[in-house]
Amino acid sequence: MVKTKKSRTHYVCRSCGGSQSQWIGKCPDCGTWDSLERFTEASVSSMGSGSASGLVELWTGDDQPSSVSATPLPEIESESISRKSTGINELDRVLGGGLVAGSVVLLGGEPGIGKSTILLQAAGKMAGSNSTILYVSSEESAYQTRLRAERLMPTEGQIDGLDSLYILADTNLARIVEQARKVKPSVMIIDSVQMIYKSDLDASPGSVSQLRRCCTELVYLAKVSGMTIVLVGHVTKDGQLAGPKLLEHLVDVVLSFEGDRHHGRRVVRGMKNRYGTTLEVGLFEMTGSGLKEIPQNTALLDPNSKPQPGSVICPAIYGSRCLLAEIQALTATGFLGAAKRRASGIDPNRLAMLIAVLEKHGGLRLADQDVFTSAVGGLRVVEPGADLALCLAIAGAHFGKSLKAGVSVIGEIGLGGEIRPVHQTALRIKESVRQGYRTVLGEIFLEDHFKADFEHQKVVTIGQALEMLQ
Repeated sequence: MVKTKKSRTHYVCRSCGGSQSQWIGKCPDCGTWDSLERFTEASVSSMGSGSASGLVELWTGDDQPSSVSATPLPEIESESISRKSTGINELDRVLGGGLVAGSVVLLGGEPGIGKSTILLQAAGKMAGSNSTILYVSSEESAYQTRLRAERLMPTEGQIDGLDSLYILADTNLARIVEQARKVKPSVMIIDSVQMIYKSDLDASPGSVSQLRRCCTELVYLAKVSGMTIVLVGHVTKDGQLAGPKLLEHLVDVVLSFEGDRHHGRRVVRGMKNRYGTTLEVGLFEMTGSGLKEIPQNTALLDPNSKPQPGSVICPAIYGSRCLLAEIQALTATGFLGAAKRRASGIDPNRLAMLIAVLEKHGGLRLADQDVFTSAVGGLRVVEPGADLALCLAIAGAHFGKSLKAGVSVIGEIGLGGEIRPVHQTALRIKESVRQGYRTVLGEIFLEDHFKADFEHQKVVTIGQALEMLQ
């Protein structure tokens, strides 16, 4: 006997994905206001009668034949993962070597940051290497996509040679899947997933119901067909990917496209990667003809330039590379009890902690000072190895003093004001010396066989470090 189970309606938070039985103004899981959206589960059929479900009957019944069985761990054979290069080295670096067949990649970023640009550039390069690519544009017409491609590929004849790059301007998931069945692409790019909808769902595009169902079916399509699917996702005003967190759980790779749209520097950062590390970053620069790769740290830092109060150079680690970041700080007279603490590219929680350390162990009075900090060039510096550089930048701005020219700063600061060594010190020193900064300030430990032409200024407390300002 087949019994139809009634559909159940609940409310899902589009910020954290939490489910509630009824609508309330504030999500009790994440505290976001007005974020619950109605979600109705489709009716399903279950076997059996009464309260017992088909799964319970399967558990209590005799062994049933199945094509899937549990396998002991030592008997599982390893599979080789085939990767496809995007043609953009910095993007391949973040992906772990390229796109994995049958995987789903989610690329998120603010509007106008360059998501469509980098994906269309990658699609053109992959199509130029005789790969079939399907680019689905849900926000622009096919003609607008061609105009964008002509701008990104100014060389005459490049557009005419991309016969294996197919453009589809549609938002209906059924029609998109049908075109993918006909074209049989190795990579399908959907820009953006918030506009895709299923016609059998009574919900608007971008809602929790549509996002969940569409993304689930796209993931299933990628696993069955073996094609790689790249999804473009919008972000909220808080910088989080729009839609429930379930969207990030379903996909294999989550990339974040960061940077200030008013500056040229862009950073692609891995937030989740089932096939590689999440520590790598890719550097790009926005130009008139699209995004240009920055293979090395070309921040145009001059080690011989005149030192400025509130500016300190710090070698920061991003995955397997070291980048020299300029940390800047500014202090201004504020109001006692209502002083501002602002950070751009710096962890605001760590900034507040370091300001407390400077007051307690450095002798600075910052309770009535507004403190503004920034990582120059659109980089994001959040690792503990930049603690000492941030403290010296704040103290230098407060006292109007600076370090000598050609000095880079390395060190983590504890709550007791002590300076601790950080990991990958040798890589940081080599990159500093290569860029012309031959004096390293901080507490470092190096192996005996390490060789580099540099001068080490050792400091073990924040008080000793402040004495280096002049």
